[in-house]
Amino acid sequence: MNSYPPELLVQLAPVMFVAGLDLPPAPSTSAPSAPQSPSKTQSPPPTPIKTQDLFANLVARLRDALQSQRKVSIWAPERTKQFQMILVGKDVRFPPRKLVPPEDLAYATAHSPLSPLTPSSPLYPDGLIAPIWIRKHTALVPSVFVLFLRLFEAPAMHARSPLDTPDPEHERDKTEEERRRDNDLSAEVAARKKTTNERGIKLTVVLLATRRMLDDPSLDSRLTFIRRQSGLDSRAALFVLSPVSTSELNDFARSLQDALYETAVEYYTSHSKRVRRKRNRHSQSVSSYNPPPVVSMGIASARPLRPEGWTVRYEYKMACFAEFRGEDEVALKHYQDAYATLMIMFGSTAILPPRTKRWAEAKVLADAINVKITKLYLYNHEHSLALSHHNSHMRRFADFSRGWGIGEETFEYWSWMARQHRVLAELLEQGSNSSLTFPTNSPPSLAAGASPAATPVDLDAVRALGLNPSHALQHPGHYYYMAARCTEARRERFLANEKGMSQGTNAAPGYANEKKADHLTIILELYTKSYEVFKKYSSTTSQGRLTLWIAYRIAHTYYESEKFDVAIRFFERIAKTYRREKWKHMLRPLLSTWYACAQKLGDVELMATLLVEMIGYAQDVDESITLQEDLLAVLKSSVPVSARRPLVVDLKESDPLLDTMLVFWTPEVRVGEEAGFQLSLATPTNMDLSALPIDSVTITFSDGYYPVVLQHSPPTDDQVADTAVRLVKVGKLVPEDEDEEPEEICADLRWRPGERLVVSGSISSEAPGLLTVVSITVVIAQNGWTIEMPHEPCVSHEISTLVPRWLTSLQPTRFIQLGRNDCSSVVVRHRPHELAVSLSHQTPALLDEEYPIVIDITNVDERHLDVIVDVLLQPTEVDQAAQHIIFDDQRSSGLIKGIRLGTIAPGVSATKTLYLAGSGAPGDRTLDISIQSTAVQPGVTSKCDDDAEPRSSSSLSTHAAVDSCEKLQTIVIPTSRAMTITYDVAYRRSKNAMPALADLSTVEDDFWDDSYGGIAVVTAKIECSVPCGLAVESLKLHRQDNSLAKVLDCSSDKSSDDMFPDEYLPGDTFCNVSRISLSPREEQVLDNENIAGPGEYEVVWRRMLPAGGRGRQSITRFALPTLMIPQDELIALLDVPSFAKLHASTPIHLTIRNRHSSRSAHVSVTLDLDPSDAFVVAGLRNGRLPILLPGSEEKLSWKLIPIECGYVKIPRIKVMNVRRAALPSQGGAEVDAEGEAVKVIDVRADWNSTRVQSADDSAVAIPQQDGASTILVLP
Repeated sequence: MNSYPPELLVQLAPVMFVAGLDLPPAPSTSAPSAPQSPSKTQSPPPTPIKTQDLFANLVARLRDALQSQRKVSIWAPERTKQFQMILVGKDVRFPPRKLVPPEDLAYATAHSPLSPLTPSSPLYPDGLIAPIWIRKHTALVPSVFVLFLRLFEAPAMHARSPLDTPDPEHERDKTEEERRRDNDLSAEVAARKKTTNERGIKLTVVLLATRRMLDDPSLDSRLTFIRRQSGLDSRAALFVLSPVSTSELNDFARSLQDALYETAVEYYTSHSKRVRRKRNRHSQSVSSYNPPPVVSMGIASARPLRPEGWTVRYEYKMACFAEFRGEDEVALKHYQDAYATLMIMFGSTAILPPRTKRWAEAKVLADAINVKITKLYLYNHEHSLALSHHNSHMRRFADFSRGWGIGEETFEYWSWMARQHRVLAELLEQGSNSSLTFPTNSPPSLAAGASPAATPVDLDAVRALGLNPSHALQHPGHYYYMAARCTEARRERFLANEKGMSQGTNAAPGYANEKKADHLTIILELYTKSYEVFKKYSSTTSQGRLTLWIAYRIAHTYYESEKFDVAIRFFERIAKTYRREKWKHMLRPLLSTWYACAQKLGDVELMATLLVEMIGYAQDVDESITLQEDLLAVLKSSVPVSARRPLVVDLKESDPLLDTMLVFWTPEVRVGEEAGFQLSLATPTNMDLSALPIDSVTITFSDGYYPVVLQHSPPTDDQVADTAVRLVKVGKLVPEDEDEEPEEICADLRWRPGERLVVSGSISSEAPGLLTVVSITVVIAQNGWTIEMPHEPCVSHEISTLVPRWLTSLQPTRFIQLGRNDCSSVVVRHRPHELAVSLSHQTPALLDEEYPIVIDITNVDERHLDVIVDVLLQPTEVDQAAQHIIFDDQRSSGLIKGIRLGTIAPGVSATKTLYLAGSGAPGDRTLDISIQSTAVQPGVTSKCDDDAEPRSSSSLSTHAAVDSCEKLQTIVIPTSRAMTITYDVAYRRSKNAMPALADLSTVEDDFWDDSYGGIAVVTAKIECSVPCGLAVESLKLHRQDNSLAKVLDCSSDKSSDDMFPDEYLPGDTFCNVSRISLSPREEQVLDNENIAGPGEYEVVWRRMLPAGGRGRQSITRFALPTLMIPQDELIALLDVPSFAKLHASTPIHLTIRNRHSSRSAHVSVTLDLDPSDAFVVAGLRNGRLPILLPGSEEKLSWKLIPIECGYVKIPRIKVMNVRRAALPSQGGAEVDAEGEAVKVIDVRADWNSTRVQSADDSAVAIPQQDGASTILVLP
């Protein structure tokens, strides 16, 4: 930005003049003046030295505090109430508004000294705006004038005694002296007030006083007197400041600016209104404007400013005043209007003739306005508008320049373009150091905008997602780079102009000034700044590559500056990345410039190295021949630095000289078996290496083999020298451990375009491993030079295609294409081991059984084999299934590794038994068995002893030298149940009496009450379900009594020894019966919860084998079923004996129980005695029982005398719940109702049965058959 006046670019802010803060002069060392003669009224003594030092310190700190408030800068987006403070003297004068004094009669028609209408003005007669006008408002004329003055203070008189009264005469003299000093101060303020009022400037006075003066009661009256006498305003015009700390001074400076900011805004607003009025008057008189006539002296008068120029002038002034006020939007609008009018003026050469002084000034003004508009857009974060305006400015002036004869062919054009790019870069760099952020410029995702059901995106939509890089704001490094590129074009045009001058053409305008410019220094500076900024913002790989490109341009600039050593250091670092990332199009010019630097420095080894690499990047045959000729010239005209040490040119990351392709006929061979190979060395069709002095080609295989060396031998007369394919047979490769060394092989090592040399041979190995070609070294020998160029086995140029092919015939030439992906190596493996593996087991496996699987391994190989077995139990997909395996002493639910079978000699077998245990649910179980074998020498103990960690398949595969092998077998074993169980549960109500409601024993822990739960009789039926049969050894019930249920007795407790052991075939069953007492709690009854079975059956059994043997002992457990709670509310239990004697009294009992949780019952009982009944009854015939509370019972008894023998029905007993018997009818009268019948149950036939398949299954109810109660009457 140094190319433009700083006044046109800086951010404008209100200007404040601060006077009265001059530093005191240094103390004088001259002799004191002679004492004056005393007079009658002596003036008070001077201020003490201590007070003077105090105020001098205050003035110094005030100057620092005020000057640190705001710094002049181009980028200042913050809109705070801050002034541009300028320290001036008390006697500072303002520049005159007009050339004549105000009392002159011509004052009204006079103009400003800077007006184009004033002959002495630098803008006369047609200038637009001079930087001095902005300097006037930023340095010569303030909006606020702050005057610091010292308030007079009389020295304090200390009384000799507290009882002394004040001296009236002294007080009167003190008051008179203060009034006189205040009059002088007011006069000084009034004089300054007069000058500021003439310019409409706000005057503010700050009086400096001590803290003692602030407490003086006369201070207010003195301040009022000073304000009135001097004519100061009543608002923000007078302040008093005492010596305070630095932080308080900063607060005072901020408060002073806050108080005066509105006044400053009003000052600049009045200026804007004045300029707007002048613009409006001028626009109204435009139609009547005529150019002045030509005077008769024979010389045309100066042409005045055109109306467009006045518009630019007024709009620019209003924009500046709006910027002073901090109104960015208003300033932007006026700048845009001024810029638009200025473009109209540039569009006409009659208004602004090219290459004139006013034309140059207008160009500078247009560039400055463009910077202002761009900056204001950036303040508002409108990046696209800022860049668009800047690009439009450059595009417009590029068009104008072509019309002015300053097109792309001139250095002036590129100088101006470079200046614009640099100005934008510096502006963005200043903004980035403050608060400016740059957009990411990432396009929106194509998939994000499309809905799942949307149609495919068309081409226009795809284009809309793109972004033109010229329309996206970049970081400053991009524009520094563009400025450097334009400067390079500027230098090229300048050098072309100099060349034309040497041939007799005229010098271009501005040639003298352009000759003074150091173009290369400017280019280097711009590229360096761009490089630094790109490194700062290089967050992606693409930007990192562009950073390298800029570094290349820096190196090229150093080359143009003849600093070849510095350029070479840059080239070395850049070329590493270009080679690695295969940027060949960028690497070629770099190598050419690098070679030119090496030529200038005379580094022959570097020249040879670069020429060899450049041959590999040759584009056509002519270029490759030219580079070979240059290499031969270097080799013949120079000697290497070290003749004993060859020069190695590493081409691993560069393009090779030869296309190499290594092909093995088979992907793998056995130990001792030969593997045929063919190595193809060819040149691409655009390269000719016939002139390159290649002396030999060394082919290095894997370790353990002598390298194959091909020595160059020109073809003889009887050989065909121009065959496209040549074959060289090298036979079988010789290992290094043999005494016989290989013979040298001669071949024609000159390649024309597209020629191919095929090296054919075979290789074998006595140890397993990978065989391939390690390197192919091409050696050039000439005049004492030895240059080695290592090649990789499978590399090619871009135009060549690597296709693995095998040469089968020379005449005619035929190739077979191999279908493998990797043909450049062969794997040597041991012969596979011959093991016969047999897995024996009897299906199916049974749940809860350790199922044996016999693994039989027989060595049918001729080698001794050390065998290890790994077993993996695959997870099952069956729900509720559990499983594990047992192998030797190891137990696992997944993997068992390293079970050694020892060393097995040829023809010998080894056997191991694996056990599979499954439980839970039936289903298939899957086993993966890995049998690993390693060949060992007979009589040598295996290294894998019992204490060592066993080998696995993964460890063996990583050691190719170990003669090992692995066999995998997978078996699927179906698993079924050994036996099934079915439960029949019968529920019987208890005859025990219910406890009383107030019985305290019910709250004890060991209290047991089965009056509600009753008795559950569980009959278990166990059936053998496997075809092989089972030998059951025992059946036991393991009791697990709890607080809700307990086992009373079980049939297996007495009869188990008589039943077992016994054999059961498929379909055979055996049973067991147990009685369980239920004592549910009230909460279980209310929630209708079930009761877990209080125990489980344990069945011990063995599998019956086909040969008559029996398998391993197994245990199966069956849990007792879940028991239900009877859901009774009101019930009657009838207890009748099973027989009676004729004509003998027989008692019967009826128990009525109310098991409802909250409802009482009103029960009536009726015994219906029919004449046909064979009984005489003694007892209640019809009656109502007392109210049955919840949880209570009542018992009734009768005596029956039978009068007939046989099965006789007992009299019918009817029980009714009459709690709601009396119901009100619709008419209001009561109607008798019988109530609700209560079920009467004969406890002899109380047998509610359910059937359960297993403990986890749901119960299936078996209906109970109801019938009349009978009794057997015996004679």
